[in-house]
Amino acid sequence: MRDGKRFAWTGEGYPAAVKARAVHFVAPRRVELREVELPQLSEGHVLVATEWSGISSGTELLAYRGEVDPGLPLDETLGALGGTFTYPFRYGYSAVGRVVRTAGPLREGQLVFAFHPHQDRFVADAREVTPVDGLDPRAATLYPLVETALQVCHDAAARLGEVVVVVGMGAVGILAAALLARAGAVVLGTEPEPARRAAAAGVGVRAVAPDEVAGAVAAATAGRGADLVVEASGNPQALASSLGLLAHEGTALVCSWYGTRPASLPLGAAFHRRRLTIRSSQVSTLPAALTARWDRGRRAALAWRLARELPLGGLATHEFPFERAGEAYASVDAKQDGLIHATLRYR
Repeated sequence: MRDGKRFAWTGEGYPAAVKARAVHFVAPRRVELREVELPQLSEGHVLVATEWSGISSGTELLAYRGEVDPGLPLDETLGALGGTFTYPFRYGYSAVGRVVRTAGPLREGQLVFAFHPHQDRFVADAREVTPVDGLDPRAATLYPLVETALQVCHDAAARLGEVVVVVGMGAVGILAAALLARAGAVVLGTEPEPARRAAAAGVGVRAVAPDEVAGAVAAATAGRGADLVVEASGNPQALASSLGLLAHEGTALVCSWYGTRPASLPLGAAFHRRRLTIRSSQVSTLPAALTARWDRGRRAALAWRLARELPLGGLATHEFPFERAGEAYASVDAKQDGLIHATLRYR
């Protein structure tokens, strides 16, 4: 035993037969903590004791609700997410913890981030974890959402002075709006929840209720319409209503993923005559137009810099003990009490 945990040590000093507990999705809106056995620590790897992990209100919430095709791979770009969305499966991609044993370049006690499912300890390749010294560990769980928002900003390619409406002031929507404003766009958010509109205002983003957004866009553009709409609400119906906010030849950029839910769109005369465009944004890959100058490493470096500059603490609104993961997911699903970003606490 080490620190009250379930360890057995080999002659080389590496842990063997280490047991851990992990969140398992076992049915729609049902999760369980189950024991898993970790691989023996090998050269170049580290054993991490998780302190915090973040729950995504995008893909992860769809997985919790059972609104993802069960045959779809969990994530082909992340080594810790093998398999498909067929029950039972482990999911999650934002873990922050301390290195407790190392066979690689990181030191014991170092605070690190990893794209890993919710689990109280895990073994990872040292090349796939990132030191986050100097950053609040709870706020560091927002890193994947900062990276997503950065990719939204790159995909939007808004010009200086263009009017952009961001639909949905969840964590990704707020962060994307803040970055678009940094890039010189005139940004307006829209969100039905007053607490989320207040959180947006806290990072300098003006946000209005859905029934006020058309008037606000008309006032900001002298009736011309918005140059760009970023749909970040996760609600398929929001995309349909957003098309009417666009100017002639405007673009709707969809960063929401709707899973198996259909999106019905009004693609009649107004859509065609105004030559509107609908595009998707996705963080798992980089668009071909950027790959001559950008790769995942460069994007990650910038995203980590932004994570240290942006006021992330105000977005990490709720925390739950790891043992109450089921309550945490239910709260995220219900957007309970102004919830924007929920974290699981392991210590």
